[in-house]
Amino acid sequence: MKMLHETIRKLIAILKEEDIDEIEVRRLWTTIRVARRRTARVVNKRQIANGATGVEEKIEVSTGPLVTSPSATPEMMESREVFTGAEIGLKQIVSPMVGTFYMASNPQAEPFVHEGKRVEIGEILCTIEAMKLMNEIESEMSGIVRKVLVKDAQPVEYGQPLFLVESA
Repeated sequence: MKMLHETIRKLIAILKEEDIDEIEVRRLWTTIRVARRRTARVVNKRQIANGATGVEEKIEVSTGPLVTSPSATPEMMESREVFTGAEIGLKQIVSPMVGTFYMASNPQAEPFVHEGKRVEIGEILCTIEAMKLMNEIESEMSGIVRKVLVKDAQPVEYGQPLFLVESA
């Protein structure tokens, strides 16, 4: 997490030094975007004499897994995590396909896994519906599920991180 904050600080410094409005860095499935929004504001003569300008700046930082599909929705972006998990020693389990993510076999059933649950290789973690077919996604490793990165019934992209697992 510390590395992420340092990266963001460096990007903000570059943004200011180079006087650019936006910068984006992509690594694997993570993207960090820093944008400066300039808006005009009313300034009186006294404020100008004191060094005020008629431009107000706001710096926005957004981070999360890279979305390459034009079908990505704002809901998909909101649920994205700020870190990839590698910073704190977690492994990602990613989506092997495009589809709709489901935590349980049906709406009334208990979820296959939850945060804090120990999983074994081959254990079902979720299902992804693609072209009206339900595909069971199995764990590729043994460990403890530390974070579920996707909400139930949410669209997912190929390669999108679904879970962060602490290997055992």
